[in-house]
Amino acid sequence: MSALLAVSACPLSTDAPLTPPPSPDTLAYSFTLPAGPTSPRIARAATRVVLQTHGLADMTDVVVQVVSELVGSACQFTPGSELYVSLRYRDGDVRVIVYDGHARHCHPRLAAACDARRRAALRVLGCVVRACAGEWGFGEAREPGGGTRMWAVLPCMRAGS
Repeated sequence: MSALLAVSACPLSTDAPLTPPPSPDTLAYSFTLPAGPTSPRIARAATRVVLQTHGLADMTDVVVQVVSELVGSACQFTPGSELYVSLRYRDGDVRVIVYDGHARHCHPRLAAACDARRRAALRVLGCVVRACAGEWGFGEAREPGGGTRMWAVLPCMRAGS
């Protein structure tokens, strides 16, 4: 009888997966948050832990500020919806992308007014990214479902200088 108990239709592997230890090169995280008042705080906390775990503690303050600005803006434009945050390390840069559900306007004047409003909401982000010699922007999301994609690229060597 005990031999039957040892057999399982879903065996558990005792072999540990061969994943590399956390390092900047393994930084690749994405998460979805509700577009609500606590989301920037949650995004900041998650970002702080992820960067420190992956050996990017010197980038923490800058990237946390960038994430906070992008998530805060996304919450303004799509309250009550969801937003998607992506943190990646590629080619010596930390890349932050936030998608929100605010669709691009078809009418040119509405689109220009909305872009101006979003640019104004991201004024602090622009200052932080320029100080780090990085890049930032926003535009139509290319993923199904539309919305807006906001992004920032922060070079590791210059962040915090």
